[in-house]
Amino acid sequence: MSDTPAPVPDFTRWPSFPFEGELRVKALDDPVDVEPARKGEGSRECSACNAPDEAYIWVSERWRVRAMDRPTGLPMVLILESRSHLDLGDLPNLLAAELGVMTVRLERAIRSLDGVARVHVNRWGDGSAHLHLWFLARPHGRLQLRGTFLSLWDAILPPIPEGQWRENLALVAAWLAEFGGRPLAEPPRIQWLAPSSLTQQASAAEASTNGTEPDGAEPDGAEPDGAEPDGTEPDGTGADRAESDGARGVGTASDNPAGPPAAMSTKPPTEETAAEKPTSHEPQAEKAPTENRAGEPVTTGTASRAGVSEAGGDEEDPIEPADPGAPARPIGR
Repeated sequence: MSDTPAPVPDFTRWPSFPFEGELRVKALDDPVDVEPARKGEGSRECSACNAPDEAYIWVSERWRVRAMDRPTGLPMVLILESRSHLDLGDLPNLLAAELGVMTVRLERAIRSLDGVARVHVNRWGDGSAHLHLWFLARPHGRLQLRGTFLSLWDAILPPIPEGQWRENLALVAAWLAEFGGRPLAEPPRIQWLAPSSLTQQASAAEASTNGTEPDGAEPDGAEPDGAEPDGTEPDGTGADRAESDGARGVGTASDNPAGPPAAMSTKPPTEETAAEKPTSHEPQAEKAPTENRAGEPVTTGTASRAGVSEAGGDEEDPIEPADPGAPARPIGR
């Protein structure tokens, strides 16, 4: 062979050719008498036969589809393989007929993806004896990627986002599963939490920063606001509770500061018990002169307490208890 380098072919001037500048053709090696064994030939193991179904995006009884192990420059690059260890020329009629159907089906699935203009289908077979067809998606509008050099551009272009890549895999797998088989590719999981309100979201963010409980959250074992421990009632105003206690004839915990309160009885007081037992520790002389059958104090004209007029005016002030620890009670009309 002449040492004179071969002239650069015309395709180097094609717009689709990925390189520019001064180029030189490599010298062609001498031919060999015996070609090396491919994967799956002779004593060489077959990587396709040893791969589990989990390494594929879609599987069926006689066919499997796998992707690259990471995103590449093209929107999608897939490989269609027969499950049986056969090369293209070894396919029986059933698999040969199904190969045509699977080729069209997979091409349509890839072409359905957003941003895909064409799908190139290639078969080389120089590296493995197990049948495998390549499907390469050309991006829409990228006219420079048309033609023979698409596989070269796949290695030159920056990889697409992994989220988009995984979503495309899931869409192709779902498309194929509509005709049978089992899809194994899943779309990327979205980790998000929708708060019930913007206030809770802000409180949760502040709590995570300060290490405190969010607003509205009660500590473990604590009762919510306005709730009393089991067996008790929510606190009311001092006047309301005193009036209620007076109507029922029972005292409060502050009526007996010297010791624990006596057991309360829900039985209505009779005339005898109401007369015998006062409802507070105030001096008996300061108590209302009479009580009706309902247990309510009755005024007889001019009240002896400050803040009440002789005519029993519309406004009334709570009396000051004789005992500093006893709650105030309003004077009845």
